[in-house]
Amino acid sequence: MRKTLSYIAFAASLIGALLWYAATHKTEILLLYVKHVVRTEAAPNQEVSWQPGPGPVAGLERRKRPNIILIVADDLGFNDITLQGGGIANGSVPTPHINSIALDGVNFQTGYSGNATCAPSRAALMTGRYPTRFGYEFTPTPVQFMKMIGNYRAPDNLRHPIYHGEREADLINYEQMGLPTSEITLGRLLKQDGYRTLQVGKWHLGEHPKFRPNAHGFDEALSFQHAASMYLPENDPKVVNAKQSFDPIDRFLYAAHSWGVRFNNSELFKPKAYATDYLTDEAIKAVTANKNQAFFLYLAYNAPHTPLQATKDDYDALPHIQDHTTRVYAAMIRSLDRNIGRLLQSLKDQGLEDDTLVIFTSDNGGAHYVGIEGLNSPYRGWKATFFEGGIHVPFFMRWPARLPKGSVLKDPVSHNDIFATAAAAAGAKLPSDRIMDSINLLPFIDKTATGRPHEALFWRTGDYLTVREGDWKLQVSANPKKDWLYNLAADPFEKNNLASQEPQRVGALREKIKAWNSAQVKPLWPSMAEAPISVDKTLKQPQAAGDEYVYYGN
Repeated sequence: MRKTLSYIAFAASLIGALLWYAATHKTEILLLYVKHVVRTEAAPNQEVSWQPGPGPVAGLERRKRPNIILIVADDLGFNDITLQGGGIANGSVPTPHINSIALDGVNFQTGYSGNATCAPSRAALMTGRYPTRFGYEFTPTPVQFMKMIGNYRAPDNLRHPIYHGEREADLINYEQMGLPTSEITLGRLLKQDGYRTLQVGKWHLGEHPKFRPNAHGFDEALSFQHAASMYLPENDPKVVNAKQSFDPIDRFLYAAHSWGVRFNNSELFKPKAYATDYLTDEAIKAVTANKNQAFFLYLAYNAPHTPLQATKDDYDALPHIQDHTTRVYAAMIRSLDRNIGRLLQSLKDQGLEDDTLVIFTSDNGGAHYVGIEGLNSPYRGWKATFFEGGIHVPFFMRWPARLPKGSVLKDPVSHNDIFATAAAAAGAKLPSDRIMDSINLLPFIDKTATGRPHEALFWRTGDYLTVREGDWKLQVSANPKKDWLYNLAADPFEKNNLASQEPQRVGALREKIKAWNSAQVKPLWPSMAEAPISVDKTLKQPQAAGDEYVYYGN
C-alpha cells in the first residue's frame, strides 16, 4: 500500500511538473509542434521551364506596347538604400542599381504603400483599390501563430500582445484566407489585353490553389505563398544566419518555413540557390523566353524580410560592419541590389531596356523586429504603424522611351496608382464595374496634368485609421486612445503632434475618415492578435513609460 501511494505521489508530481512546464513554455511547445507536425518539407529541386513566346515576326507586331516589370522588395526601409544620402550601416553599402531606376527615370519622393504590412499592401498594388474595399484588411495567418503572438510575454515589457479569443466565432480556415477571385489583378487585366503575364517570388495573397497567381491572371508563376521563406536551409555552409531570440515571429519562421517554391501549382520544391539569386535567375529566364512579345513580370523578392540570412560571400564582403545582425541585414541589401542590377543588365543585353517600364518599390517600411535602429530614418515609425516610417517607401519608375531621365514628383502617390499607370502604358482600359482608387501617374510626370494626383489618401487596420489630405495627416487610434496630427510640410518627420492645438482640424479630418470608412467593407476575417509597436524603438530595446506606441492587428 505504501509503495502504491509512493507511485501515485511520484506520478502526480510528474504530471504536475509537466503541466507546469506546459504552462510556462507555451511558445516552445508550439514551436516544436509547428516544426515537426505543421511544417512541409520541400521536394528536391526541379527544373523550371518557362514557355517561350511567339517567334520574332509575330512578336514584332505586338512589341508596340512596353514590357512592364514590377519589382517589390519586402520590408525595405526608406533608409536601406543610398539614393537619398543615407543607407544601411551609415551609407557604407551602396545600392547603385536600385538608385539607377530613380535616377534614370522618376523618383516619387512621397510614395506611400497601400498598407503598413505585407499582404494588404500587396492586395492594393495588385488591384489598384484600397484592400478595405473588398475585405482584405488583415494578413492571412494561421491561428496557431496568432495564439503564440497573443500569448507572448517578454520579460519586463510594460505592454504585451493581445489575443482576441472572443473573435474566434468569426474566424475562417487559413486556407480560405485569400484575395477574392472577384477582384481584377493587374496580371488579369494585362493578360486580357494580350500580355504574357509572369510572377516570380512572394505572393502572400492566399495559400489555397484558388487564390494563387495562376488563378489571378498569371500565365506562369514561380512563387511561395506565405509571409516569408527561408533563403537557404539554416545549416547550409554557404549561409550566415542572424537569429532574433527576442522576436517570436523570427522563432516561428525558422520552425515553420521550408526553403521551397512552387511552379504553376506544383508541389513545393527546393530552389537551386540562395533565394534572391535564384529568383533573379528565374526572372531573367522568364524574360528571355518571352522577349518577342509584350510581357508583364511581377518580381516580388522576400529580401530583406526575416529570417535574416545572407550568403557567406556577401557577409564576408562587409568586414567593416561590427554588429552581426546589421552585417547580415546589410549583406542581404547588397545581394538585392546586385541582383536587380543583373536583371537590368539582362534587359539591356537583349535590347529590351528602352521599351520596358520598370517599377520598383517596397511593400511597407522597415520592421522594428529586426532590432536595427534607423532603417526608416529620417522618419519615425516602423512597419505596422501609419507613421511615415511604416508607409513612406522607395517608389521609382524607369521607361527610357517615355519617361524623362531624372524626373521627380513630390506630390503624394500610392501603390494603388501602379495599376492605372501600368494599364495606361499598356493601352488597357480600367475596370468600369467597380470603384478604382488608382490614378494614372504618367500625365503628372510629363506635366500634362495639373494639381495633385490625390485629394486625400487613407489607411485602415481595425480601429487604427489614417488620412493624409494635402500637407495634413491625422492618425486615429483606439488603443491607445489617441490622435496624432501633423503638418508634413512644416514637420515631415512627425515630431510635433498638433492634435491638442488644432481641434477643429482634427474634427474635420475625422469626418473625412468617417465618410471614407463608410464606403469600406467588413474584413473577410478578423484580426485575432494585436501587438504593441513602439514608434521610436526597435523590438530589442526596453520599453519605457513615456514611449509612444500603437497596437497593430495582424
